[in-house]
Amino acid sequence: MSDMDPSGAPSVRVTDPPVDEQCPKPELSAAMRAKIERNRQRALMLRQARIASRPFAAEQSATLAKVCKTIDTGAGFFIEEEEGLQEKQTANRVVHQPAPVIEPDYLFCDDCQKPFMDSYLSNSFDLSVCDKCRDSTEKHKLISRTEAKQIYLLKDCDLDKREPPLKFILKKNPHNPRWGDMKLYLKIHVEKRSMEVWGSEAALEEAKETREENREVQKQKRFNKKVKELRRAVRSSMWTKDTSAHQHEYGPEVVVDPEEDLYKKTCRTCGHELTYEKM
Repeated sequence: MSDMDPSGAPSVRVTDPPVDEQCPKPELSAAMRAKIERNRQRALMLRQARIASRPFAAEQSATLAKVCKTIDTGAGFFIEEEEGLQEKQTANRVVHQPAPVIEPDYLFCDDCQKPFMDSYLSNSFDLSVCDKCRDSTEKHKLISRTEAKQIYLLKDCDLDKREPPLKFILKKNPHNPRWGDMKLYLKIHVEKRSMEVWGSEAALEEAKETREENREVQKQKRFNKKVKELRRAVRSSMWTKDTSAHQHEYGPEVVVDPEEDLYKKTCRTCGHELTYEKM
């Protein structure tokens, strides 16, 4: 109930708060305070990352009222997000500068001995050669995996298993893009690996000659086999088997035993003798 004061204005009666509100709140432990502080720092970092990823375009207006928006972080506290002209302009000016290149970061070309920062061969094959030297000569030519195996007599284990494995790049097959990607190796790396396998160029050439001789021998064997099969087919087509029945042509009758009345005849063609008895 509100009472009236002598001036006629209503007066408000102030009552004491409940007993529960007068009780002091429990103190937070050090671990809880540290957890709250970590959550607050994390929320601030998320807010800064969101502002940097979606910078607002600066408006043409010279003045803009500052708007405060309260955000519930879900960590037990609220933060205020300020959206103003100065903050937007600051966000637009955020630029990540690349790391500076200092003198020790430079590479020196093995051909021209000049420093360079980056090149195709250094990134793909760990070879310190600049792009200018690579384009001027054919020394750093790329060859396919098939050529490396045929020309330098290397096996799959020599390219992939032997330490260190040779680096390669993948490229679409020019004959058919639907086929698997081609593996291209650096020619000087393949030559070096070939010397590790065979020991010298003379041993490599000798192995090539031996392989060529074996290939010629196998080719001659296949040719002889085909000729033999062709002769057999020709002979079988020309020879015909006589399937007609033989007709005996007997000569004159000869007496074998008169008492037993035995007689015989002999075929003039095959010599077959027919012995018979007359009744």
